[in-house]
Amino acid sequence: MTHIVHPYAHRLGIIRDWKSRWFSKTPAQYRNNVMVDAAIRRFLKKRLRGNFVTSTEIERNEKQIRVLIKTSRPGLVIGRGGEGSQKLVKEIERIAKSVPGTGPRQVKLDIEEVRSAESQAPIVAWMIAEGLEKQQTFRRVLKQTVEKVMANRDVQGVRIAISGRLGGAEMSRQEEIKRGRVPLQTLRADIDFAREEAYMPYGVIGIKVWIYRGDIFAGADKK
Repeated sequence: MTHIVHPYAHRLGIIRDWKSRWFSKTPAQYRNNVMVDAAIRRFLKKRLRGNFVTSTEIERNEKQIRVLIKTSRPGLVIGRGGEGSQKLVKEIERIAKSVPGTGPRQVKLDIEEVRSAESQAPIVAWMIAEGLEKQQTFRRVLKQTVEKVMANRDVQGVRIAISGRLGGAEMSRQEEIKRGRVPLQTLRADIDFAREEAYMPYGVIGIKVWIYRGDIFAGADKK
């Protein structure tokens, strides 16, 4: 029997670093921090859907919460004249304050640009969801996306799985397409993984994307 492990969690401490980085002195403080982090991530996932965000990292001290958003199109998040980022900071402060047992915290927002968008699994998953929501045939979307991803020189393998009422069928099923190598059990393998959902008139279609970008050896920076 096999155990399915999240590719990111499987490599924590080896080639990956934690996405929430802070320290708490008491169990109550730890619980509150986890609840605030979860609330912020849920809000940003919904608020920034379609803005080509690859990951959200959170750091904190006693008085401040630092939120780092990595995206391939920072202009969409920042907005004209920085209005988008300022509004986002106020919304995050309100979300953090609404969690029971936590006081007001100052929020600092940093936005980092990510190069090579086609090698980022969250962006590829969003591209597939966008194509499906535009009523394109799922086989065409999968084939075009895989060809676009494999055209990137940083990518050595890709695997995409979608499941649900594909094509509006009465019974749900799963379809999968794969190109190149995706060594899930190799700990030094740089594998990016993402989940996304496409909201269709007849239900939700789940999307999973694995992208293999080569190996990371000792001395390389953790991502």
